[in-house]
Amino acid sequence: MASPSRTARAGSIEQLLAAKEIVISCGSGGVGKTTTAAAAAAMAAVKHGGKVLVLTVDPAKRLANALGLEGFGNVEKQVPAEAFSAAGVNPRGQLWAAMLDTKQSWDDLVLRHAPDKQTAQKILENPLYQNVSGRFVQSHEYIAMERLFEIHTEGDYDLIVVDTPPTRNALDFLEAPQRMADFFSSRFLRLITVPYGNRLVNFASKPFYRVADRILGSQFLEDIAEFFMLFQTMYGGFIERANAVTRLLHDKRTTFIVVTTLEAAPLHEAEYFVDVLEDKKFHLGAVILNKVLPSYLLDDAAARTAETLCRRADEFASAADDDVGDPAQVARVLTEIAESYLRFQVVAQREAEQRAELAVSPEVVAAVPYFDTDIYDLAGLLRLGEQIWS
Repeated sequence: MASPSRTARAGSIEQLLAAKEIVISCGSGGVGKTTTAAAAAAMAAVKHGGKVLVLTVDPAKRLANALGLEGFGNVEKQVPAEAFSAAGVNPRGQLWAAMLDTKQSWDDLVLRHAPDKQTAQKILENPLYQNVSGRFVQSHEYIAMERLFEIHTEGDYDLIVVDTPPTRNALDFLEAPQRMADFFSSRFLRLITVPYGNRLVNFASKPFYRVADRILGSQFLEDIAEFFMLFQTMYGGFIERANAVTRLLHDKRTTFIVVTTLEAAPLHEAEYFVDVLEDKKFHLGAVILNKVLPSYLLDDAAARTAETLCRRADEFASAADDDVGDPAQVARVLTEIAESYLRFQVVAQREAEQRAELAVSPEVVAAVPYFDTDIYDLAGLLRLGEQIWS
């Protein structure tokens, strides 16, 4: 599949989001990915208008409080107008939020794609399904793709911003449809389901089934065989849907944003994920760098001032008013402040170089400075959003 065209590159997050229908936010844990996704969605609702949804598939539930919601789940919920009023803004559009409920989404999928109501009911009542539908192999990642595809297909939203699990899990998010399809056509499932489908085959006639029957019991084997046999009635739907989801993720209307800090571990994860996106021909729209040192630290004149302060601390301390303090103490404080500034400048220069290296692949590289307080409401999200917007 050809890589999306890069001839018309966005110059800002504002331009990037204006041209897209799906934005998928990725990054390692603890870098502010969930908050950044919500901030981008909030800014789009305020500035662009239309109907915007932020869909979180990250198990963390920090989003509700910041959006002024008492709680939200699988069903989208609108952020109340009072939350925007409290933040001092009048949005042009609407902001909605939803959090993936894995179990409920699987139930909905079964009811939607089973060949008939009787088969759907058998699946829902199967003991194995009831126990593992929330923890099934690739269940969380696969159902997230299903939910995204379903919401986008319904066409109710102008923009959907998806907050994914931490980076390595986000790869599962991308690969889950194909892995699920492979699983349902695997040799393992054929091995389990054949005896159940053909009663003429004696469980005890094969060493595998003889051992499994002794350890697990015949009823468990029948439950698991029935579970997968019933699910295989939806196999065609899984394959068709997996292909459709893959096409959607590669569509020009979809872009990915990688969120990271410039600390070594999360930056390494971000670089890894950028490489994966490029290798798999997904559209990398932006890299957002969180908790970046302020740009004034790169000012050469300020650095020269700090160097002068270090050299002439005693002189400046002697010239200070008596009420400032003991000259030796003043000199020590001035020296510490100046040296600390110079150390921060070294880090800021390193960050600038890292930003330049990251800017090769994405259309946009945006930076968010340290905030004095935690972000706990919509006003805070919008302050963050202003930093990345243009």
